[in-house]
Amino acid sequence: MPARKGLILSQRTRRTGPLPQLAFAGIALLLPAMTVLTAFGIAPGTVVDEISRTPVRQAVALPELVPSTPPQPRFVSQERVLRGDTVAMLLERLGVRDPKALDFLRADATGRLIFRQLVPGRMLQAESGAEGELLTLRYFMGSTSILEVARAEAGFAARQRAVAENPRVVYKTGVVRSSLFAATDAVGIPDAVAMQIARIFATDIDFHSDLRKGDRFSVAYEMIYEAGELVAPGRIIAAEFVNDGRAHRAVLFHDEDGNDAYYSVDGSSRAKAFLRSPVEFSRVSSGFGNRFHPIFNNWRAHTGVDFAAPKGTRVLAAADGYVLSAGSRGGYGNAVEIRHGGGIVTLYGHLSGFAPGIRAGTRVRQGEPIGYVGATGWATGPHLHYEFKIAGIHQDPMRVALPKAQPVAAQLRAEFDTVAASAQSTIDMVSAAPAARFE
Repeated sequence: MPARKGLILSQRTRRTGPLPQLAFAGIALLLPAMTVLTAFGIAPGTVVDEISRTPVRQAVALPELVPSTPPQPRFVSQERVLRGDTVAMLLERLGVRDPKALDFLRADATGRLIFRQLVPGRMLQAESGAEGELLTLRYFMGSTSILEVARAEAGFAARQRAVAENPRVVYKTGVVRSSLFAATDAVGIPDAVAMQIARIFATDIDFHSDLRKGDRFSVAYEMIYEAGELVAPGRIIAAEFVNDGRAHRAVLFHDEDGNDAYYSVDGSSRAKAFLRSPVEFSRVSSGFGNRFHPIFNNWRAHTGVDFAAPKGTRVLAAADGYVLSAGSRGGYGNAVEIRHGGGIVTLYGHLSGFAPGIRAGTRVRQGEPIGYVGATGWATGPHLHYEFKIAGIHQDPMRVALPKAQPVAAQLRAEFDTVAASAQSTIDMVSAAPAARFE
C-alpha cells in the first residue's frame, strides 16, 4: 500500500509542474507593453504652461430687442380668361377686393393694356392679402410678355417685362381616329397647339374633309413657364403630318424681316400669300354667287362667302396689309376692310367686336386677330361674311388662285439648312415612337 501512494503523488507532481513556467512566460510578455505605456507619464514638478494671462473686460452695446412682426398672409390664385370676362370679373374670381387696384389699372398707361389685350385662354395670377388687397398681379399677354402690377409703399406700379424662364420643349405624336382635336386630346396636346397644327398644314390639308382614319402627326412645341407655373403653350418648333400616306413637314424659322414663319424642309414657305379661310375651325354656310336671301326672301348676288362659327371665334387677317376701315357698316354690321398689295382688298363683316388696336391705318400681319365672329347687321345667326376683291371686282375667295408666299431668302439659306436638318432629326425621333409624349 505505501508504494501505491508514492506512485500517485509522483503522477500529480508531473501534471502540475508546467503551470509555474507558463505564468512566468506571460508576465515576461506583458512587461514590454507596460514599459511603453509608462513612457507617456509626466514627472512630478514639470512646468507645462508658462504663458501669462491678463483678464480683459470690455462693455459691448447690445441692440434693443424688438418683437418681430409676424409675416402678413399672402394668398396666391390663378385664373384663365373666359369669353365675356371683364377685368373686374377676373379680379373677383381671383379673390381680389381692392377698388384702388382697379382704379389704378384704368388710369395707368401701362396698366390699361390689360383691358385692350384681354384674350380668352390667357393666364392671370394674383397675390392678395388677408383683406383681399392686391399685392401683385401678373397677366401673361402672350408666350413671351408679362404685364406685372405690384404694390409698394408709394402705391401701385406697372411694367411690361419678358418671361424670365426659357421655354420647355415637349415632343408628342398621335394618330387620327375621328378628328384632329380628338387625336390631340388623346395625347394631351393643348388646343392652342392643335390650332397651330391646323394653320401650318392648312395649305395642303383641309381638316374638314381631307382627314383619314390612321393619319399620323408628330410635333415638337414649346410650353411657357414662369416661377415654375405653366403659363401657356408656345410655338411649334417642328411638325409632321402624314395625310392619306403623304408626309408634310414644317420647320419654324425667321423670315427676311426677322419674324417667325413656317417653311417646308426644302425652304419653300408653308403659307400662302392669303389664307383661304380667315376663321379658326369654321365651315362654309353660304357660298359665293346668287342665293336666296334669308332676310329679304329673294334671290340676290352673294358677293362673298359666309363661314358659320360660334360667337366670339377669332377672325384673322387673310394677309399682311393696312386697315382701311373698322366700324359699323350698314348691313355688314361691324366690319373691317383691309388693303393688301396687288390691288387686293378683303372685307370681314357681322363681327361682334374688334380685336385690340384695330382701327383705320393699323398695319396687320397674316393670321393676326382683327375681330370676333358675331351676328351684327343683316344676319340671322353668328357667322363671318368674307369678301375678296381684286381691282374692285369681287372674286370667290374659295376658288381664286392664291400664290405661295416667298421662300427662305438666299442670304439665310445656309442658316435655314442647319435648322431644317436639326428639325428633321427631331421629327424622325418622335415619329418613330408610339403615340405618346416626351418632355
